[in-house]
Amino acid sequence: MYKNNNDLYLLIDFGSTFTKVLAVDLTKEEIAGRAQAPSTVQTNVLLGLQEALTKLKISGQPADENTLKNARKLACSSAAGGLCIVAVGLVPELTLEAARKAALGAGAKVVGSFAYELDPTGLAQIQKTACDIVLIVGGTDGGDKETILHNAKQMAGINLDVPYIVAGNRVVADQVAGILEASGKYVEKTENVLPELDKLNVEPARACIRDIFMKRIVHAKGIDKAQEYVGNILMPTPMATLKAAELIANGSGRVTGLGELMVVEVGGATTNIHSIASGETPSATVVYKGIPEPYAKRTVEGDLGIRYNAATILNIVGPEKLLRNIPGKTGITIKTLEAAVTNISQKVDFIPVSELDLLIDIGLARSAIEIAVERHAGTIKEAWGPGGIVKIQQGKDLTGLKIVIGTGGIFAFNPYAEKALEAALYSPSNPFSLKPQSPEYFIDRSYLLYGIGLLSSIEPEKALKIAKKYLNKFSLN
Repeated sequence: MYKNNNDLYLLIDFGSTFTKVLAVDLTKEEIAGRAQAPSTVQTNVLLGLQEALTKLKISGQPADENTLKNARKLACSSAAGGLCIVAVGLVPELTLEAARKAALGAGAKVVGSFAYELDPTGLAQIQKTACDIVLIVGGTDGGDKETILHNAKQMAGINLDVPYIVAGNRVVADQVAGILEASGKYVEKTENVLPELDKLNVEPARACIRDIFMKRIVHAKGIDKAQEYVGNILMPTPMATLKAAELIANGSGRVTGLGELMVVEVGGATTNIHSIASGETPSATVVYKGIPEPYAKRTVEGDLGIRYNAATILNIVGPEKLLRNIPGKTGITIKTLEAAVTNISQKVDFIPVSELDLLIDIGLARSAIEIAVERHAGTIKEAWGPGGIVKIQQGKDLTGLKIVIGTGGIFAFNPYAEKALEAALYSPSNPFSLKPQSPEYFIDRSYLLYGIGLLSSIEPEKALKIAKKYLNKFSLN
């Protein structure tokens, strides 16, 4: 079917619940086919991939063996729990928060945060945490030295065989790395995530995390079994989505982007929000509090996955509000809702088929999106200053954002998906949350954003053209 293997790309995502394959004809700049199957990380990742490839149709025809063999392949992964990081820092609102932003932007989940000097209780908690990397920060360049040195000495004494990244005060960074290396630990050193109080520097740490993911973590999670077939796993899936968001916002070469935007990514295990925006409020009456926000920001809500955490979402919002988040007058009772949510939580590979299932999924997604975007967006409050009332902003101001994109399985397969994105909008009921007020909406019906992120590493202009062609614009009115 495809004589030239440069024509066809297979873009593969080994997800936490499903393994997805997107076939793209790069010459025609179009999607040739897509398929998915339940992930099989606990046994052999190739089994889930093979099932997805068996289902794959390219240009409407079953994919033959030669076509699949000759196609070029790019892959990402969030399977086996994704990339999990513990961050150890100094002040929670400063260096530790900078470390969290670096980790999240690299496609990781932060599964533990520890501030100030580590004590035996903190060390015991770190040892019990199922993490893949420990990120050690602390002190601006030339600032506090003692805390990061103390923490390095404490970490050197624990039995935790994972890579350690040192991204703190450059004056003692070599000493910190040396202390850890002397205890037999694998250590990478990079630039300080917060070299000055008003200067965020997360990109070097993000690059270091991605490099370790590619060299070590993929092997540790067993995903390397697939590398003989797919080649290197290029990045964690959340990083692929963030790269796609940056490409779509900023453009590439001769292809213009859409401008500052937000991507709402609803998954079975997490709900992730990506914003590509400065987040600044153009007003002399606004005082900013906290460290600067990264232009490309990602947050992960591990308690808001609509499969693994369906029951948690119900507990957070309550059954009455969850019912209100289900579109239309459905006649669903609280008893029916609670039974359905319990079933979903127990069967994380659940696929909705009936009208009732589809509507309850939308209710869960709306609830997750509302909370996740509120956590991601900044806040503003009023306070008295010497000259009268001033407004204090913390985090990003996204009220003027003009583009919101929904991605994830629910946006690809649920016919009511548009209703879910309403929850990303600013609400007068929470006037201090700086959520978007009047954006345009797009839906990723083709489930392609992770693939766009993968393609952006080799053919950014073509990747952007494909994204702009397949993202579906719609109006909530």
